[in-house]
Amino acid sequence: MALLDKDGVRLTVDETVATVTLTNPAKRNAQSPALWRALTEAGRSLPGTVRVVVLRGEGKSFSAGLDRQAFTPEGFEGEPSFLDLARGSQELLDSTIAEYQEAFTWWRRNDIISVAAVQGHAIGAGFQLALACDLRVVADDVQFAMRETGLGLVPDLGGTQPLTSLVGYARALEICATGRFVHAEEAERVGLANLVVPAGELDAAVQDLTTALLAPPRDAVIEVKALLRDAGSRAYDDQRAAERAAQARRLRDLAGLSD
Repeated sequence: MALLDKDGVRLTVDETVATVTLTNPAKRNAQSPALWRALTEAGRSLPGTVRVVVLRGEGKSFSAGLDRQAFTPEGFEGEPSFLDLARGSQELLDSTIAEYQEAFTWWRRNDIISVAAVQGHAIGAGFQLALACDLRVVADDVQFAMRETGLGLVPDLGGTQPLTSLVGYARALEICATGRFVHAEEAERVGLANLVVPAGELDAAVQDLTTALLAPPRDAVIEVKALLRDAGSRAYDDQRAAERAAQARRLRDLAGLSD
């Protein structure tokens, strides 16, 4: 069932699984503010039954990044150009970027697990969108790159934290500062990809992973995701306390003693 189909984004839901598809393969799924608003709307439209969200892009590329039209004086029809935004107040610029970032934040919600199925180019904003997901299954032709610094900019769509968490500070800095391509073998080796498969097997591999993610009880998966997401920011003893609290909730629930 399609719940949304607009501005290069389609959301379909089949009971516990939602699929968000980027639908502009002619432009290699280049991104725009309208697309970001549609992605935000997709997140807000998820039914409570959804446990896994799969993100994919139609065509040969997952997403080639920001549509360069954003940097032209005319920008996108009905939108302020990036040049106009730069000339405006700091407050407006900050709030506008914050609005754009919302498209990249909801994928990490504790009540869902998000899986990016990535093939071909995942450049700049495309790389950051793949990084927004919890897991990444990639085709063997994948090409990740963070090209913002080459344009005199920085990655600002939420990608710097997960990138650093996955590959470490030094490698994250090198990837961002050079803008070089990260191919499939390296992506798997350094932790950017959970799994690399031949391009023709990408959909089947994502389906297998989705089936495995749906196998355990939902509440246990929610609790473990919350534990793991915050583990890096907690002291060891605080993490042990969080484990005890989570396990107590699970045991009480299994015993029928939940509030």
